[in-house]
Amino acid sequence: MKIVVFGASGGTGRQVVRQAADAGHQVTAVIRAASRAEFTGEPVVVERADVMDPDALVPVVAGQDAVVSVIGSRGRRVPTRVQSDAASAIITAMRAGGVRRLLVVSNSGMIDDGQDGPLTRLVVKPVLRRVLRHPWADMREMERRVRDSDLDWTLVRPPMLTDGPLTGTYRQASGQGLRGGVRISRADLAHCMVGSLADPRTIRSVITVGN
Repeated sequence: MKIVVFGASGGTGRQVVRQAADAGHQVTAVIRAASRAEFTGEPVVVERADVMDPDALVPVVAGQDAVVSVIGSRGRRVPTRVQSDAASAIITAMRAGGVRRLLVVSNSGMIDDGQDGPLTRLVVKPVLRRVLRHPWADMREMERRVRDSDLDWTLVRPPMLTDGPLTGTYRQASGQGLRGGVRISRADLAHCMVGSLADPRTIRSVITVGN
């Protein structure tokens, strides 16, 4: 497949790019600065584009088979629309470029669907809701915009991310939370996403992934 990755210079983005390239996909990595330093020695096309400008994204996504977005917001203390506005721009560009397959990273921490254990439900998540209320509000809006699109989307919800190795032994659930899945390595998250690209069972579904 021909895949374009937004947020390619981040920890998860680099893993997605490398694993997709290793799997034989043709990968375009979209980053803020037009430098190949992040992907030296890899068969990757590097593009610089403003992810908030759909017109600038059309030539990047046109001709691709799939789009992966691992864009995240680094700010916690003030309201943000980084993820929701980026999702809107990407969706608009995909429609204009005739591309339908979209995978987007979200987060499982903001979801309360009865799958959590007592410690997570009563202690961990209430604290996180206060600390991360701004980025999580942005992420909820991002999910809404993706769901409301007419694309072949998949939302992937990981818990806390680590820099651990690729194990391939993670668990995943479709359409519900994952009890006890409190962390996952960025490498395993990327493995899940790359594996989902060509899986029709994941289209228009939400995948929760964790250890």
